Amino acid sequence: MNYSMNWHAKRVSHLLALLTLSLLAGCSHVNTYELAKQGATLSPRTSSYTDLISLPSPKGRIVVSIYNFRDQTGQYKPSPASAFSTAVTQGATSMLSQALNDSGWFIVLEREGLQNLLTERKIIRASQKQPNTPINNTKRLPPLLSANVLLEGGVVAYDTNIKTGGSGARFLGIGASDQYRVDQVTVNLRAVDVRSGRILTNVSTAKTIISQEVQTGVFKFVEYKKLLELEAGFTTNEPTQLCVQSAIEAAVIHMITGGVKNQSWSLNQEGDLDNDVIQRYLSEEPLIL
Repeated sequence: MNYSMNWHAKRVSHLLALLTLSLLAGCSHVNTYELAKQGATLSPRTSSYTDLISLPSPKGRIVVSIYNFRDQTGQYKPSPASAFSTAVTQGATSMLSQALNDSGWFIVLEREGLQNLLTERKIIRASQKQPNTPINNTKRLPPLLSANVLLEGGVVAYDTNIKTGGSGARFLGIGASDQYRVDQVTVNLRAVDVRSGRILTNVSTAKTIISQEVQTGVFKFVEYKKLLELEAGFTTNEPTQLCVQSAIEAAVIHMITGGVKNQSWSLNQEGDLDNDVIQRYLSEEPLIL
């Protein structure tokens, strides 16, 4: 009788272990499948984007040009991930152009691909000298617009592991642990008056990048020389490009509010100075360590 009960108990424990492993594998498979089914969507935005599009309108839109808003950190991803892939995005110029357009304050001129633009204009001029020229190419090309303000700067710092930590506990083979890491990206943006070369505003913004790992596990001997071990967990990494984009958007807002403060440009209505976003960014002060 005792032998039969022990055998059944062992059989039940083995079945429970197999069932638990099947459930874990099934959950992982379903989640992966659901993620794989998702199509391409618009890029998510952070709270700084809401502030950006909530700004009051200017008295007149400012014509600006950006030649290169590049990665100046020189940081590469840690080995063994890659010895040649950079730690931050190389598309900061495109992000800045989008943020300037979304703000409603600026007319952005194409300068990063200026050579391509000039080449196309040469092709149009050459085609105008030929017979049977398309109607849309018969008119004389107008001159390119010139900018009043030149925007300079870039991603100036990427600091890793500025804060790390975690916690965990295990009792009778059952335990859980939690670890996190905080990185930081810093962006510098300055507006330069093209006619005088004077720097109108100069601002630096920083955004933290958070990574977290949570793990649970069971480690037990179900019988002599037979070990049951179950593990589950997940890791979340805040996308670096979203943090760079958020820092750029915040820098654009600070540049606008700073220019309003020093009268480099003006709001459409004087009462707009009491706007919640304007007041919040004007009152923001850098943290003194």
